Amino acid sequence: MTRSLQAVAYRRPSALDSTADGRRLGLETSRGATPTGTADHPRFFAGFLTAPQAASAGLLAVADVAAARYYQRQLRASLDPVVTGNGDRLRFESFSGCGGVYARLDVLTAGLDGDEVGHGTTNVDVNNPLREALSRIGTDDPLHLRVGPDDLTVTTLDGPVVEKKVPLPDRWLRGFAESQVIAAGFDLRAELPAAEAVRFLRALPKAGARGAAGGPRWLVPAGRALRPTTRAVPGAICLPGPERLIALQRVLRHATTLRVYGPAVGPGAAATASAWEMVLPGMRLTLTLSPDASRGFSGEGGVLEALATDEAAEDAELISVLLAWEPRIDVTDLAAASGLTPERVRAALVRLGTSGRVGYDTAEAAYFHRELPYDSARVERHNPRLRSAQALVAAGAVAVDGALGTVTAEDGHVHRVRDESGALTCTCLWWAKYRGGRGPCKHALAVRMVRRGAAAEQETATATARVDGGVR
Repeated sequence: MTRSLQAVAYRRPSALDSTADGRRLGLETSRGATPTGTADHPRFFAGFLTAPQAASAGLLAVADVAAARYYQRQLRASLDPVVTGNGDRLRFESFSGCGGVYARLDVLTAGLDGDEVGHGTTNVDVNNPLREALSRIGTDDPLHLRVGPDDLTVTTLDGPVVEKKVPLPDRWLRGFAESQVIAAGFDLRAELPAAEAVRFLRALPKAGARGAAGGPRWLVPAGRALRPTTRAVPGAICLPGPERLIALQRVLRHATTLRVYGPAVGPGAAATASAWEMVLPGMRLTLTLSPDASRGFSGEGGVLEALATDEAAEDAELISVLLAWEPRIDVTDLAAASGLTPERVRAALVRLGTSGRVGYDTAEAAYFHRELPYDSARVERHNPRLRSAQALVAAGAVAVDGALGTVTAEDGHVHRVRDESGALTCTCLWWAKYRGGRGPCKHALAVRMVRRGAAAEQETATATARVDGGVR
């Protein structure tokens, strides 16, 4: 697995201190992106948390996911959580070491009392002493939160005193992008009150429990509860790897509601991803699970269509200029400002997601702006299906005739790709195995690329003919 090292540096370790004025939680920031450019240690907030216990538990849950591997647990890895200031809220994000669980804590306006929230994205230090201190918070006494350095810190310290180099596998980078694309197709499927949420989550198998890895569970809403079903039925919710919701146990006693999001499924559907959102006082904690504990988000293929078009790349450059760290990106407003159609704006946002420049909030059904230190070109470079499709097109191995396309693969085998109401099917083994459940195969992707190229050429020729006709 291809990986690189990400170097992060902090002026001092994050800490929870007790002073004469009360407790103070200082979260130290690394180098990050801001509206004025890259800053070494940006500061996003200074003020009070209105629900200290819930916020501490939520931060620990995000850190739990960052340090966890829910598959092949003997291999441990940890990447410091990412914090984004969106002007009216703070978002803390992490991804599990196995690439199958995405966690985010949104501390909303009602959860903060202090200065205005800044804008930008960076890593925050969550070390073991801090985790231990946060776990001991037992009362709702006032808790002051600082995200970023003190003013004195900037003037008295010459350089970083805490440095970390952590592995950054390519599958994590692709996983961040894929999880956002998949979540954009979710709808609210169930809403449980606090008491029912506690009952449901406490009954789930724990990590390592007998039968915990026995495949996905299917649930159907029953009033304000969830009841199990033996198979997928209309309205059902998939719970893949139920033991992966263990991080929600951290916040159970603070929860007011549990909301579950997922795609629409039909009878006999295969396992799907789902998102589980715990509503807390002034904040939300969301875990998004991949379709299987042994299957990370990186191979789901949801971004392939957007990556495969030159149009989306150009549109993404335009849209990126218009982003302004919004907590909620309005597609209609972007379409009006850019002159693009809403469909092209959405495709551009997917493309921007491949470099970590946007995330998706299921609670608000909207993208939000953030800037992770990922390179979209690198994501393209390490996506094998995309590379293979581009090679097939470059080799002239694709022939398209109406709704039928034929692709001559590298080994000489001919695969037939059919357009069935906009969905492409293929005769290859990949399609036979996944039936489109993990994105298009390389042959279907290559046919889509050729068809789009032909359509673009036709549009250009038509436009040129109109201009020439007008001149005459």
